[in-house]
Amino acid sequence: MGEQSIIGVIDTGVWPESEVFNDYGIGPVPSHWKGGCESGEAFNSSHCNKKLIGAKYFINGFIAENESFNSTKSLDFISPRDHDGHGTHVATIAGGSYVPNISYKGLAGGTVRGGAPRARIAMYKTCWYLDDEDIMSCSSADILKAIDEAMHDGVDVLSISLGSDVPMYGETDIPDGITTGAFHAVLKGITVVCAGGNSGPEAQTVTNTAPWIVTVAATTLDRSFATPITLGNNKAILGQAMYTGPEIGFTSLVYPENPGKSDHSFSGTCEELSVNSNLTMVGKVVLCFTTSPYSASASSAARSVKTAGGIGVIIARQPGYVIRPCLDDFPCVAVDWELGTDILLYIRSNGFPVVKIQPSRTLTGQPVGTKVATFSSRGPNSIAAAILKPDIAAPGVSILAATTTNTTFNDRGFNMMSGTSMAAPAISGVVALLKALHRDWSPAAIRSAIVTTAWRTDPFGEQIFAEGSPRKLADPFDYGGGLVNPEKAAKPGLVYDLGLEDYVLYMCSAGYNESSISQLVGKGTVCSNPKPSILDFNLPSITIPNLKDEVTLTRTLTNVGPLKSVYRVKVEPPLGFQVTVTPKTLVFKAKTKRVSFKVRISTTHKINTGYYFGSLTWSDNVHKVTMPVSVRTQILQNYYDEN
Repeated sequence: MGEQSIIGVIDTGVWPESEVFNDYGIGPVPSHWKGGCESGEAFNSSHCNKKLIGAKYFINGFIAENESFNSTKSLDFISPRDHDGHGTHVATIAGGSYVPNISYKGLAGGTVRGGAPRARIAMYKTCWYLDDEDIMSCSSADILKAIDEAMHDGVDVLSISLGSDVPMYGETDIPDGITTGAFHAVLKGITVVCAGGNSGPEAQTVTNTAPWIVTVAATTLDRSFATPITLGNNKAILGQAMYTGPEIGFTSLVYPENPGKSDHSFSGTCEELSVNSNLTMVGKVVLCFTTSPYSASASSAARSVKTAGGIGVIIARQPGYVIRPCLDDFPCVAVDWELGTDILLYIRSNGFPVVKIQPSRTLTGQPVGTKVATFSSRGPNSIAAAILKPDIAAPGVSILAATTTNTTFNDRGFNMMSGTSMAAPAISGVVALLKALHRDWSPAAIRSAIVTTAWRTDPFGEQIFAEGSPRKLADPFDYGGGLVNPEKAAKPGLVYDLGLEDYVLYMCSAGYNESSISQLVGKGTVCSNPKPSILDFNLPSITIPNLKDEVTLTRTLTNVGPLKSVYRVKVEPPLGFQVTVTPKTLVFKAKTKRVSFKVRISTTHKINTGYYFGSLTWSDNVHKVTMPVSVRTQILQNYYDEN
């Protein structure tokens, strides 16, 4: 269960009293650990144990960038202690110990544990609460310093659920502390796992895209919180909520409007319910509509209805948006626009519309399927389109984990949170398990094992969809290789490996100048002329953003399975493209551990196209090593380039 692996978490700190950091039955601290626990406000070395083996904080960069910050008056703790709860939540998901009989007010009940429940956790606090702006803020300088210390402390994995929005800095630019620090960590054999961002479902929004980082997308679980709504005509509707209060018996239902008139003293828009008179909503359940994907619209609606004396709100919105509980367990139930319209038509056709709302209940398994979350940032990569991002997907919606006991929505120190911030540590836990099994694997080999063995169907064999407008079948820009499959990743058979020389060739092929590459690498670097092709970078994926006629690229596989193995290729070509692999059979022997192959891709398309998707799989009848293939024809662009 990862007992010899150390997961470094760079985040908002840790709440050490949480049960998830118990060290029951865990052996001595791994001998390669050189770090420790730093004392500060409400935190000292006694808060650490054989589970939480490291805790440090980094604030100098933050203070330099926020001169108005008053450390003596701040609500945050000037120590590794977590004020926000985000860091504690992330650490739980990555490596929290077993804690039985946990739920959120009776929802999502079960045993909480991390991906690697016996791995050790070291927290590096780099993000701080800005009281006057009510936000968390992180300095790149502090992040870079934290990564540097984590490297020297001896972590095996770095889990970083932080990042900026696009547009991003270049990958050789020092201001991007995550990318720069991750490069040096990877060269030391430390796998760096990062959240891909929460700006989906728009394309080209994925962040933390450097090819030495494992970038993670978020999916739902096969779990929902069904909340029965019954109309006065006995029509039953299942909404979604985290409502755990008493049943609301048949009560007056209203949609604020003045039928047939343009009257600005009424509004059925969730964010504008406060313009309605209290008499419109007092003692009633209110229906409203919103186009906003953010939970703030639901919170605003609930606050307005409650202030006016209402007793509940039904929020009609796009399907797939994240649900959260409303303050003081006020009944706020989400439905999609279609169901919301059904409710509205009932209200308009009935002189005395009424509704009953029952408490939420947990549903798991079929028919609830795994989907890429609406908010999960999507590819293509906006810095280097030929580098597939995200790499992999993991659950990141309504994840129950530990938090601080001073956060608003905690239940006995646990709450549910959503984001790629929750998906990334799930992958970090998997990496910790793989590192414990294969100490000699490089970060690139570990990433390859995870990507090439991933599920492209959910546990029920159904294809994975991506939430959005509209919902569609998921593709590599939604989930990379697919949904992580930890058991298969432990024995991938073959891996696509990378080292320093490969990363330098990538930077040269991507067009970075030699001086910036030299600065990042730490030694003089000269790029070859002509520069190498970025398409030959040995990723476990093929992404061609601008194919005109045809192209041939190379990949190299390293055998990590049985010494004598024979693999044969199977290709699912993207629609309208021909894919030829040479050779079609790879033979590995005791002295032949690395074998290269070429892939020739040509197109029959005569116009610029969007991306088409396929796959390339090597199999020995035991292992299946699958890489996603994404190709776009760009004839017109090439014409302008040449003319």
